[in-house]
Amino acid sequence: MLLKLKKISKNSRKAFEKKIDPIKKDKVLKKFAYLISINRKKIITENIKDIKFAKKKNLKENLIKRLEIDENKITSIISSIDSIIKIKDPTNKILDKWKRPNGLIIHKVTVPIGVIGVIYESRPNVTSDVASLCFKSGNAVILRGGSEALNTNKIICKLFRKSLKLSGVDQNYVQFIDSKDRKIVDSLLSKMKGHIDLIIPRGGKSLVKKVDELSTIPYIGHLEGICHTFIDKKAKLSMAVKVLENAKLRNTSICGATETVLFHKSIVKKFINPVLKNLEAKGCKIYCDKTIKKLFKGTSILANDKNWTKEYLSSKISAKVVKNLNDAVKHINLYGTMHTDAIITDDKKSADYFLKNIKSSIGIHNSSTQFADGGEFGFGAEVGISTNKLPPRGPVGLGQLVSYKYELYGKGQIRK
Repeated sequence: MLLKLKKISKNSRKAFEKKIDPIKKDKVLKKFAYLISINRKKIITENIKDIKFAKKKNLKENLIKRLEIDENKITSIISSIDSIIKIKDPTNKILDKWKRPNGLIIHKVTVPIGVIGVIYESRPNVTSDVASLCFKSGNAVILRGGSEALNTNKIICKLFRKSLKLSGVDQNYVQFIDSKDRKIVDSLLSKMKGHIDLIIPRGGKSLVKKVDELSTIPYIGHLEGICHTFIDKKAKLSMAVKVLENAKLRNTSICGATETVLFHKSIVKKFINPVLKNLEAKGCKIYCDKTIKKLFKGTSILANDKNWTKEYLSSKISAKVVKNLNDAVKHINLYGTMHTDAIITDDKKSADYFLKNIKSSIGIHNSSTQFADGGEFGFGAEVGISTNKLPPRGPVGLGQLVSYKYELYGKGQIRK
């Protein structure tokens, strides 16, 4: 097993060392988008196999939803590839330059990271997004998807490798580990230092915990998406209703979905029923504190401390009253996961205080937490949302999959 991984990483390193110009990169991606388009039926056929397998495993409904591929999702995959093509190549970009008193000229220049290992669950579109982003940013990538999406992932990766071959590029820029053996992940994390330069986990709490405990390789962390929407005392009711509905229910299975709504105590009586009744009418279960339970005219369940740390990924939401803005920020920093948190308010000072004091990688004013997405940021796609305190933070797209080095230009200067 270890020998196989080392052989895969060796092939990745060889491919990575063959630098590719931006024009050829885009040629490969255009070919990949075309191959995805003409192989729609094959992709859906393979996906049906995975759905059947997932149902036999009694996978949760929200995870099966993530796993499903249909015509619309394939169109979305192609659109994502096209968006990545349109973005300027992030490598060899001069980030800064300056001249020293001794005449030395210094450039800070972006460079690829190297060989990236990506471990992910359920969503087959991740195979396409990650392969495209890593390739365009000049990195070789080793993909290890979840067993429940094996067939779909394999065909998407096969099509990417075919696009590389047809374009005269080493196919090992993109490799896929097709084994279901979970021990491979352990070896990938703990025994591949020096062979892989960066690990990106994209999945649930258990996967991230495993990476945190086992990885000897630097990794971009992504905790759960326990996202909050705080409705401030100066919020517009119509905006609060509309934005929270989208933040919770547009897609409940993504990490940017709001899981807890906080209400400023001064607007509770006016806002509770219109806001929460709207969610309830659309099938959302309400878990709330004692204050809300007394005032809410719909059906609710009394919440406990576990609800404030719950990532539902389904049509459920926690609701709580807070004393003031500062109390809201404290709650978010205590129970949140530094993912995405929003404030609804017409008070700019309150919005500024909120955005400056939450620890989140993404702070939002008067909009849905579901904008926590690389595509929505104009990144084309993302490999995930980083909740690390160190960069990169937030959506990790093309511009975040590069490092940098310093290039110095002199005319014979020597140091005194």
